[in-house]
Amino acid sequence: MITYKPENHLSLIAKVDAFLGGRLLGREEKSHYYQFKVMGQDARALVQFLRDDPGLGFSMFIDITAVDYLRYPAAQPGRYGVVTTLLSPSLGIKVQVLAFVAEGDPRLPSLADLYLGANWTEREVWDMYGIEFMGHPDLRRILMPDDYDGHPLRKDYPLRGRGERGNFPVYHATTQKPKGANSP
Repeated sequence: MITYKPENHLSLIAKVDAFLGGRLLGREEKSHYYQFKVMGQDARALVQFLRDDPGLGFSMFIDITAVDYLRYPAAQPGRYGVVTTLLSPSLGIKVQVLAFVAEGDPRLPSLADLYLGANWTEREVWDMYGIEFMGHPDLRRILMPDDYDGHPLRKDYPLRGRGERGNFPVYHATTQKPKGANSP
């Protein structure tokens, strides 16, 4: 059973502050979880620290997703934010690591060797946003066709697409029975 204990939050904050020092861009308390903001090059080290520190034990991987800050009203340290969500069953705390990556070089180290569940979610972020996960064992498209040009969840992607819908193969369902099939 996971139990929420406020004192666990203080320990978490102190350990992350000590580990990252001045490289922590910020932190934000949400309802029952914390979000730590870092640059992309620090994300893997922080996630591995959260997982391996015996007093923290963030052993459960929940998700990886991304945010495109292209037209965001407030300036951000990078165009893209990659959000990794983890859970510590022993502390009863969830954390998010928000890693900023630059528009001109959208990549950061893979977490697939730390958490097996990161494999497919990193592929999804690569496919939809074009953010490369260095060291990923099989980084290829997972939702779009292999020869698809573009990343449709980027904010600069046209809302109506680039006309590619006409190029996708179309399969039609039919209600006709195959020749020779018996009728009931």
